[in-house]
Amino acid sequence: MRRLDQINTPKVSFTFEGTILNACQGDSVATALLAAGHRNLRQTAISNAARGPYCMMGVCFDCLVEIDGVANIQACMTEVVEGMQVSRQNGAKDIIAAWAPI
Repeated sequence: MRRLDQINTPKVSFTFEGTILNACQGDSVATALLAAGHRNLRQTAISNAARGPYCMMGVCFDCLVEIDGVANIQACMTEVVEGMQVSRQNGAKDIIAAWAPI
């Protein structure tokens, strides 16, 4: 499969699960991973069921990944940048600290 804009679009490289991948500049992380053939981006907290991009507009939260050590990042809403390190999110991650009052 070949993308229509692939020929003239500047490229960026990032890692997913330790593997270097290339993406088109301006791609979301979810788009870049789907284009590279990755469909499973996380496992659910209770059943460990595989989840991947679904709505591609930030509504469903099925595309949560860890980026540069930060968990609970929506891959569909985050633009891929050069050198970014992305990994699957396995199970629940603590988000309470991020929302706790100071």
